[in-house]
Amino acid sequence: MSSTIEHKMLSVRGTEIAVALQGSEGAPAVLLSHSILAAGMMWDAQAALLAAQGWRVINMDTRGHGASKASPAPYTMDGLADDAVAVLDALGVAKAHFVGLSLGGMIGFGLGVRHASRLLSLCLCDARADAPAAFAAPWDERITAAQSGGAAVLAQSTVERWFGKAFVDANPAVAERFRATISATPLDGFVGCARALQGLDYLKDVAGINAPTTLIVGANDGPLPGAMEEIRGRIAGARLDVIPDAGHLPNIDQPAAFNAALLAHFLRAGR
Repeated sequence: MSSTIEHKMLSVRGTEIAVALQGSEGAPAVLLSHSILAAGMMWDAQAALLAAQGWRVINMDTRGHGASKASPAPYTMDGLADDAVAVLDALGVAKAHFVGLSLGGMIGFGLGVRHASRLLSLCLCDARADAPAAFAAPWDERITAAQSGGAAVLAQSTVERWFGKAFVDANPAVAERFRATISATPLDGFVGCARALQGLDYLKDVAGINAPTTLIVGANDGPLPGAMEEIRGRIAGARLDVIPDAGHLPNIDQPAAFNAALLAHFLRAGR
């Protein structure tokens, strides 16, 4: 099994999507999907862990994020889910396990609802499946700010919202890496995805998800533990793992507990 990371640009659905491939070719595939304003870099540790465990890891930069190209906004949640399917098609992968966080988790709900035949399992983290006003409205202010000053104007506030100021102060290198990634996000990529999540509307359909499903959430991630508990109750057989002392990106601020929950998911889901 190789630990080498292979970077590819895939022409899918009118844009170029960047993927980082790791692990043995022909092994069961795991597709990783990140939060808005981040990139596949947020999954680096988990990608290495899963590759070492014998999986074929596909770490994807969402349209308009990381090294992927930005097509003109707006985007839709259905379209972002279709991007994930198109990546699997381009790589010749019939079925994959899907791990998504925040926007990536929302994409995962879309896959579970609309593309069940392509899934081996779902592990969805710190994500809701609907967009009530209290969730959707703040994105208008963020979009307006970014349209005036670029995504860089959102970097510090976003990092503090994700991790909390104490973590940011104690982990300056991690905070700076995320600030740099946020700042480099193209305007169309951010606005397109922000408008997509404002239209998020999968909650009414999640009961139809039949893939083995694990939900993971940081205990300190605002209303999301409650929202994900509601979702757990709607998906037959779903499990919810709440990560203590974690915020919006528990894979970063509590990696040991997150990784344990992630590996437990694959133990339950099988290959």
